[in-house]
Amino acid sequence: MTTLVETQGLTKRYGSSRGIEDVTFEINEGEVFGFLGPNGAGKTTTIRTLMGLLRPTAGSAHIGGLDCWEQSTEVKRLVGYLPGELSLDPNLTGGQILEYFGNLRGGVDQSHLKALIERMGLDPTRKFRQYSSGNKRKIGIVQAFMHRPRLLILDEPTNGLDPLNQQEFDRMVREVRDEGRTVFLSSHILGEVEQTCNRVAIIREGQLVRIGEVAALKDIKRHDVTITFAGDAPLETFKALPGVDQAEALPDGHSLRLAVSGGLDGVIKAAAQHPVVNLTSQEPSLEEVFLRYYEDDGAVVKEASHVVP
Repeated sequence: MTTLVETQGLTKRYGSSRGIEDVTFEINEGEVFGFLGPNGAGKTTTIRTLMGLLRPTAGSAHIGGLDCWEQSTEVKRLVGYLPGELSLDPNLTGGQILEYFGNLRGGVDQSHLKALIERMGLDPTRKFRQYSSGNKRKIGIVQAFMHRPRLLILDEPTNGLDPLNQQEFDRMVREVRDEGRTVFLSSHILGEVEQTCNRVAIIREGQLVRIGEVAALKDIKRHDVTITFAGDAPLETFKALPGVDQAEALPDGHSLRLAVSGGLDGVIKAAAQHPVVNLTSQEPSLEEVFLRYYEDDGAVVKEASHVVP
């Protein structure tokens, strides 16, 4: 496979403040690569360094063999970029903004642009200041995709989107992958990365703690499950199930609260053996997941030693 994006020891410090430290990874051509971590973990700093918007303190970053800082203009010609925060002229309409970006890129396929606008359900006649946060995000997504770039770099792309637009975005990413183009997608949402990515890197407090296939997420994924039974809650049955890390009976005597790692198949099959009144499952935020699995710096160092290519 051809390597399109490569970082080696990439480091960015802000004086005494933490940025990113010794970030090393490769992204292959045609891959959807997830960059996962809690808010403030270093995702945006990494992306801004890749885009040549920040000069690294140490290490290097290359896209298509080009140095991201020394050859940033050439790099930008390869990339469709969606920043975490959009800062655009509030008095221009969405259509005018997209026309401006299209002209900067030497023109774009207007039929493709129109199709993207329709798919995202965007009204291009309204001024940018009149848009909701979700519609502003749609503008950012359309401008990133519209010139069919070789590489898409997307920073928290679905923030503010409703569920239907999120599903459409996922389809657009899969189409890009099927065309052999490449996506670097940062997120703090486990489910989003699972839906679209081939591989994933996990960053916490500026350091990579894991790189691997998206299936590697299963061992950090966790659900909080509450089951209410018609009769007495069979606590011991669920305590013995693989993947159930914690199980406790609630005061009503009919309900159990479970913390389950990985999939829920075993829990659901066990519950089906009893009369169930209600079952709810909630996936904790990524911040909660990281608090559970990487509670101190020692855990980060331990995981970092097991990073795989």
